[in-house]
Amino acid sequence: MTARHPVIFVGAGPGDPELITVKGQKALAQADLILYAGSLVNPAVLEWAGPAAKLIDTAPLNLEEIVGQMMAGYRQGKRVVRVHSGDPALFGAIQEQLEVLEREGIPCLVIPGVTAAFAAAAALAQELTLPEVTQTVILTRAAGRTPVPEREALHELARHGSTLVIYLSIKLIDNVVAELMPAYGPETPVVVAYRVSWPDQRLIRGTLANIANLAKDAGIDRQALILVGPALAAREGELQARSKLYDQGFAHGFRGGGKGEE
Repeated sequence: MTARHPVIFVGAGPGDPELITVKGQKALAQADLILYAGSLVNPAVLEWAGPAAKLIDTAPLNLEEIVGQMMAGYRQGKRVVRVHSGDPALFGAIQEQLEVLEREGIPCLVIPGVTAAFAAAAALAQELTLPEVTQTVILTRAAGRTPVPEREALHELARHGSTLVIYLSIKLIDNVVAELMPAYGPETPVVVAYRVSWPDQRLIRGTLANIANLAKDAGIDRQALILVGPALAAREGELQARSKLYDQGFAHGFRGGGKGEE
């Protein structure tokens, strides 16, 4: 009887091949068949694959063709790995693939990856949540060819005043600015992070008042995140407040202090 192995979905990370997880790297090294999103996944990530692995670029394929390749590989006893950029759970379109595979009785595993939001924060050496500034990060996208629910429109999310990380929307940057401006105001800091962690990474800093022009002048119209919010101004002055975690007067289960946790 042919041995069967679960189909493994691997988050490749944002671009840098060393930002893949160890578990994802091992899955690639053991794979017989690798299907990868060639328009998004850095080819350097595929260097973790074994020399005998068959590689299929799924950029020109539709859902049925992609899933068909995975099902055929599984039934032949191959170790099948599906590689997505970033983390598969975020704008990864994996649910529709999992649905078909599971309906066919094919077991699946998902290995998470580093999403571009956190690679961008690392490149900026920037914390996205700051005491007394914001404790919330919203990962979203602008409405375009793919609609979003009205309750999740950018002008609605902007009311929270939190850190917004907007994916897949750089071509709509004028609309993004128009929706965010009333709630955030023109001086709110913005960063456009282009191909973060790739060799040609660029970080464009500005405000809501000028970021659209800065991004256009830089020729950035794809593969970029838009980060917005007051937390991004942390380097413009002293922090408003510091975390209680390392405060000498703050006690917790591993350290005594002046006062205990409520």
